[in-house]
Amino acid sequence: MVYLAGQGVPDAGQALTRLEEAGYVLFFVTNNSTRSSQVTAARIEELTGYPAWAAQVIGSAQAAVAMVPEGAGPVLVVGGSGIREAMARAGVPETEDPRAAHAVIVGLDTGITYERLRDAVVAVRSGARFIATNTDATYPTPDGLWPGAGAMVAAIQVAAGTEPEIAGKPHPAIRSLIRARLAPGPVWVVGDRPETDLAMAKAEGWTSVLVLTGVVRDPGGIPEGLRPDLVLRSIADLPEALHP
Repeated sequence: MVYLAGQGVPDAGQALTRLEEAGYVLFFVTNNSTRSSQVTAARIEELTGYPAWAAQVIGSAQAAVAMVPEGAGPVLVVGGSGIREAMARAGVPETEDPRAAHAVIVGLDTGITYERLRDAVVAVRSGARFIATNTDATYPTPDGLWPGAGAMVAAIQVAAGTEPEIAGKPHPAIRSLIRARLAPGPVWVVGDRPETDLAMAKAEGWTSVLVLTGVVRDPGGIPEGLRPDLVLRSIADLPEALHP
């Protein structure tokens, strides 16, 4: 968690720079599929001052597209430009015809319409694979929690009567993308969601760090199986935690 909606976490950029200078390799793993890797990296730099680059960003849109086999057929999209950018890079065609879709990829869509939900349901009921970038019910903003991709996935799931395959944190598809980029050595996962960030760390045997700048403000309510190895006020405190 380095920014919240349109506001950078205070001192996050300085913390990221200190970590990089200390020799740590940084990746930004996000379930937000609305932006491309390039736009996400630029957003990180804009809001924190840390000069992130696109290759550091690993997103649920990339993971969802990786689940579509090469040459499998066109995909109907419910979501933002991040999914379409990942599809273009992978050479996966898009369709607007629900009965021609091999798969439906669903992410957060802030302009969603009834017609788009209808087409997604028709596609899934016609045999298309149902792939969710993530099922986060909400996402945090300075004004509180707003509906997330999971709210859109749930609507299609109920109407189509089909469970989605899930690409993002903490599921195997995105973990596979992360593992492919890791060098040997310890891995620290820093995040604000127990059911995604902490669960992903637990699944891979990585060290989990909960920051209190997002969804969770009281770590006492986290289920025992997801409790973090470390709790910090924010990512700004991570350099000191690693090198007290």
